[in-house]
Amino acid sequence: MSASSVSLETLFNEGLVAAQQPAWPNTEAVNKAVSELKTLPPLVFAGECDNLKARIAEAADGKAFWLQGGDCAETFAGATADSIRNRIKTILQMAAVLQYGASLPVIKVGRMAGQFAKPRSNDIEKRGDVSLPAYRGDAVNDLEFTESARTPDPQRLVKVYHTSSATLNLVRAFTQGGFADLRLVHEWNKGFVKDSRIGARYEQMANEIGRALDFMRSAGINPEEFKTVDFYSSHEALILEYEKALTRIDSRTGLPYDVSAHFVWIGERTRQLDGAHMDFAKKIKNPIGVKLGPKTTADDALTMIKELNPENEPGRLTFITRMGAGNIRSILPPLVEAVTKSGAKVLWVCDPMHGNTYEAPSGFKTRKFDDVLDEVKGFFEVHHKLGTHPGGIHIELTGDDVTECVGGGEEISHEDLATRYETACDPRLNHTQSLELAFLVAEMLRDRKL
Repeated sequence: MSASSVSLETLFNEGLVAAQQPAWPNTEAVNKAVSELKTLPPLVFAGECDNLKARIAEAADGKAFWLQGGDCAETFAGATADSIRNRIKTILQMAAVLQYGASLPVIKVGRMAGQFAKPRSNDIEKRGDVSLPAYRGDAVNDLEFTESARTPDPQRLVKVYHTSSATLNLVRAFTQGGFADLRLVHEWNKGFVKDSRIGARYEQMANEIGRALDFMRSAGINPEEFKTVDFYSSHEALILEYEKALTRIDSRTGLPYDVSAHFVWIGERTRQLDGAHMDFAKKIKNPIGVKLGPKTTADDALTMIKELNPENEPGRLTFITRMGAGNIRSILPPLVEAVTKSGAKVLWVCDPMHGNTYEAPSGFKTRKFDDVLDEVKGFFEVHHKLGTHPGGIHIELTGDDVTECVGGGEEISHEDLATRYETACDPRLNHTQSLELAFLVAEMLRDRKL
């Protein structure tokens, strides 16, 4: 297929309804931002997307494990070198725990460099007698509760691109420039949780890895693979003006790729089969994900497979389940059974965050670490009973010592939430809780193989 065989101008069906889109006040301003985005270089390359697709295919076959983590909603102010480094460090530490504990390759995916937009339950937020547009992420408006801050501004989409570019530049420097060298596994823990129970457990594991590496080095084995890691970017493909403006035709194949990220997913609130988001996902050649909530039926799952991956291409489609701890054991089995029976190649990933959110007595949105863990346990139990592979986890996390989710080894309480509650939207696991979860998941993976 030649590069001219696909026209971006006619690729997408513009007549379809797109849910959860901003109420832009000025069409001319939107067109200006989109025109600028169309001229900018790709943030990722089609070949990198294909490489990730191949890795996802391995995970779907039970030969790897998917680890996806990062902010609920990135902010422009939060895109600092320290914050980005700490998130990467947390994911690298989690990956080391999982890979060492389970003896499985880990696919490392950041929920970053593009996760600047959020769907909302209500278009309007009311405080007292004042009603303003809801905060939809820094891609749309500002968290400050004023009329000017909450007015959607399409020029923010251009800032999303430039902030994502700077973030990816730093990610590549960290993961390819020596920071991610497995032989520095001890260094990743400096300034983190050394005094905690989880920190001590991590140090013990790091010592074991160090001894194994020393043995290999003494035998003349010192592979380049220890020095760098492949780290992929992902975000929800929510604001279609942005995603379409960053869709390009690959010069190798003549096929369209969304070059805003390696992996994009369609959310629970935007996966209408006759909607614009599903049409977009059908047309691009990136590996894609779909969030599946507790109302998903087996017919829904099979229809999405038919729409999004009719040729059953390995690595193309990932189902990210977000059922809630109380639903996972009853709702997931018929979905997995139906998909398995159909012969479809799908990677199953557990998002134990979004189905377990509630409001604390203090008014803070939070999640119980025990609920997060229980949903992951249920996910593993279902796959174990059905003889299928629990392929990965999708976590909202930060590398900082925030107090947003209750419980865990630090025993964060409802009263502690106000201490460091910093999220722009949903509560995230802090660094210690993230590592604790990684150890527990590693045990589940290891037990599954015994």
